[in-house]
Amino acid sequence: MTKSGSEPPDSVLILEARAGDGRAREALFRRYAGLVNGLAYRLLGGDSDLDDLVQESFAQALTCLDRLQNIETFPTWLATIVVRTSHKMIRRRRLMARFGLWRPPEIDWEQVRSQGASTEQLLELRALYRLIHDMPADLRIPLVLRHVEDKSLQEIADLLGTSIATVKRRITKAQQLLEAAVRDERDNTEQVPDDSAATSESRREHATRRVANQGRHRDG
Repeated sequence: MTKSGSEPPDSVLILEARAGDGRAREALFRRYAGLVNGLAYRLLGGDSDLDDLVQESFAQALTCLDRLQNIETFPTWLATIVVRTSHKMIRRRRLMARFGLWRPPEIDWEQVRSQGASTEQLLELRALYRLIHDMPADLRIPLVLRHVEDKSLQEIADLLGTSIATVKRRITKAQQLLEAAVRDERDNTEQVPDDSAATSESRREHATRRVANQGRHRDG
């Protein structure tokens, strides 16, 4: 670590962390905590498991630094660990949900939507997050990476460790479910009077869950 007070570059911190320097590991954690926490939040939707996911991702990264071949790619490599750890957690949750052992959390929309998002974009995000709680991880994660993280197909393929063709196929399947959910939400909003907000919300949730059930049947 430098004594001048200036922050050392990633390359220095990673080399020192590999050598067992606890301060270097702590510095890497502080530097990338925001990136990991933000990505994990948007992939999960945000809940009590978020801290566990962040800690597990950093633990994997810091104990496997010797596997990092190109130090300059550390942020992308770290994001890959977050994505794959999220994938395992989402699969575990879907199994628990089938037995009534887990329910989707409330979502803080100010943390999810991008700054300056339009009403149409927010409507799509709401439909997306209602739907993805019932989506298998193989569809949910590429959809969030594409719609919320605005990643390219190549970036998503790299994060998932799969081909662009596979990413396209999964996003297309998830997109079909999402578009149907958005149409149902828009139609129900237009048909129900303003003084029936509770009924409107109930119908929108019902329509979204119906589309999600279709996704589960298709996915087996």
